[in-house]
This record gives sequence, structure tokens and C-alpha cells, in this order.
Amino acid sequence: MKAIVFEKYGPPEVLQMREVARATPGERDVLVRVRAVSLNAADWRMMRADPFLARLYSGLLRPRRITTLGADVAGVVEAVGSQVSRFKPGDEVFGDVFASNFGGLAEYKCAGEDELILKPQSVSFEEAAALPLAGMTALHALRDAAKVQSGQQVLINGASGGVGTYAIQIARHLGAEVTAVCSGAKQELARSLGAHSVIDYAKEDFTKSGRLYDAIIGVNGYRSLDEYRRCLTPSGIYAMVGGDGRQLFQALLLGPFYTLASKKKVVTVSSKPNRADLELLSELLAQGRIRSVIDRRYPLEESAEAMRYLEAGHAAGKIIVTI
Repeated sequence: MKAIVFEKYGPPEVLQMREVARATPGERDVLVRVRAVSLNAADWRMMRADPFLARLYSGLLRPRRITTLGADVAGVVEAVGSQVSRFKPGDEVFGDVFASNFGGLAEYKCAGEDELILKPQSVSFEEAAALPLAGMTALHALRDAAKVQSGQQVLINGASGGVGTYAIQIARHLGAEVTAVCSGAKQELARSLGAHSVIDYAKEDFTKSGRLYDAIIGVNGYRSLDEYRRCLTPSGIYAMVGGDGRQLFQALLLGPFYTLASKKKVVTVSSKPNRADLELLSELLAQGRIRSVIDRRYPLEESAEAMRYLEAGHAAGKIIVTI
């Protein structure tokens, strides 16, 4: 089968099309004929080994555990293991295959049964592939980390990317009043997703407006922890989703001390794939209560170009690779 592999860490140019052996499903595995894959920051970070700790997971000197990227997949079941009870050949499925070491950028992907769910008939393969990691990250940031309640004021910084576009919609679903921070070119997108107000970061500094929020979701790490804390209500919560290794370390190290000094909390979001939450989001998607925003689509052979666009950080929603 055709697959995009990388044999060394580095820029998108390390991604190469190769013919590789097709996996045989184990007893509880499902072999999926992949139709669509969505890319996430985790992909380019693994490709570049950034942060360096990625090497401890995949391989110190070169990739070993993960040699094909792509964790969000959608496709058709080709074969199932002898102990699989939830799927049969021909079923349309999707899911987050991080636990089985990525591998979505290929014609076939062998995944654990519990990593996948049935795709609603009303949802396209591309729309389904866009959902798992970004959607669950947004859900876990809002519901679990920031504990957003109906009527609360929520600010989403980085509101027009993959996680941000879902976060606007999920925050509205939870009953929050949503302020979205994004570029001027993407303001209408944020409003169309349900944001009550939109701030163009190039024209207005939300940290100096004097407005306070019950919860702030930081999808990017362009602000310091102190700046975010100044924008919180006395019992507000800042949930850090994105940022570089330095910012993540700072949040993990200083977050508990900030909480001791006041009722304001600084928490990092750790999103673990799980079937129950993916099924919840899938139902919302099928009902039209949320939608997948897709910026660009690329064929498998242009995966390096897709990764290059992802790294640039200007996508409005998700980037999809079709197979």
C-alpha cells in the first residue's frame, strides 16, 4: 500500500511516499481503508521532534515507533479481527488512532476497535476526520478544565483554527457568552460559528480592555500567564491548550502557585481520546449543532505541502488529506 513515511526528524521535506506492507488486523483490531485524514499540531511536532521529549516517545535519534503521521482518520472497514464485535466490513467509521501510533497518512490503517466509532451517514468522511482530536480537545478544555457553565463569559484566544472553531460552537452549546479572538480576515467565520463578539488581535489588545472572563481558553501561547490572569474574574479559570515547551513548563510549574495566591486557576488541558466523548460530538455533528470547518484539502501525494501549510499557523479550521 502507499503511505507517507519519514525516516528522520525535520521539515516537511522529510515526508516521502513509499510502498509499505499492509498490516493484518489482530484479534481486536480493525483494518480501515482510509478515505480522509485531518492534520493536527501533534503531527508536525512529532515530525520535527519539537519538543525534544517527542524523541523519548518515538525514537531518540530517528523515528522508530511512529513513522507515518496522521491520527484523525475516517474510512471504510476492510477487515476485522476475530474478537471484534462492533464493526463489520463495509462499515463507515472514524476516530483518533493516536494510541496505535498514528499512521493515518496511508491507504490502510489498522486500529484498535475502541479507537473507532461509526460515522453518521449524514456526515462526510472529510467532516468526520476533522473532528476527533480538535473536537475532543475543545470539549475537554471547556467542560472539564474550565468547567464552563451556562451564562458564563468565555474568551477563546486562537478562535479560528482547528480547536478554536469547535471551541466557539461547543461553548455556545454549553450556554456560554463567547468572545472570539482572531485575525480580522476570520472575524466573519467566528461570528458564523456563534461568537457573540469578536476581537481582531491586530487592532485591539483584549488584555487591556478591562473586561473580565469566567473562563479563557488559550489555543495559542502568544500571551503570558500573568496577562491571562489579569483578564479573569476572581474565581476564573485559564485553560492552556496550545503553546511551546517553555510555556507549557511554565504553566505546569507556576499554575499551582497562582491558585494558592488567589481563587483564579491556571490549568493545562490534557485531552485523552475516549469513545463516549467522540460519540457525543459525533451526535452534535450529525444534528447540525456543530460543524467541521475545513480550510484546505490535499491529495495524499501532497502531504508535505499540507504539513507546510499547517505549520504556517494560518488555517481557518482544519486541513484534510484525502485518499
